[in-house]
Amino acid sequence: MYLDLAKKNCYYRPMQTPYRKPGKYSNLKADPLLTKDKIKALENKLSKLKKRHPELASEVSRLAEMGDFSENAAYQHAKWQLRRLNSSIKTTEYRLNHAILIKTPKQKLTIDLLHKVTVQISGKEKILQILGPSETNPQKGIISNQSPIGAALLGHKIGDKVNITLANKEVEYEILKIE
Repeated sequence: MYLDLAKKNCYYRPMQTPYRKPGKYSNLKADPLLTKDKIKALENKLSKLKKRHPELASEVSRLAEMGDFSENAAYQHAKWQLRRLNSSIKTTEYRLNHAILIKTPKQKLTIDLLHKVTVQISGKEKILQILGPSETNPQKGIISNQSPIGAALLGHKIGDKVNITLANKEVEYEILKIE
């Protein structure tokens, strides 16, 4: 085939897999700021993952006894699952070992982590809770301390008006209540 293409003044180039740069969010470390509930959830997840490990490891060794690894799709799949499980265990253990517990703030004069804040935006009241980035859920009103809104609200007190630029538009947040 190569010789035929050479005669036609063409060249043969083997197919190459595309190289893609990792995205800007691919190597971010998980934020260590966690609530008690999140730490408990991670501990439960870790215990479930560790319970599953012996079962998957025995499945891999059972499938390895079948012989040819390159042709054994079941073995390849089981091995992939075991690698994925080991990675999840390692990641969860790392997060638990490096976790920083968010303690309930004793003061309610200024906005801090774990506070629920009632704000008024364009005449509408909204309740926001400020937590670490790994526990955010904007639909439930839980925002990150690193988000533009969360970062701008931190340290302010009741009655303050905070102007935040969002999507090329400036929005005024008036702080009504801190819980």
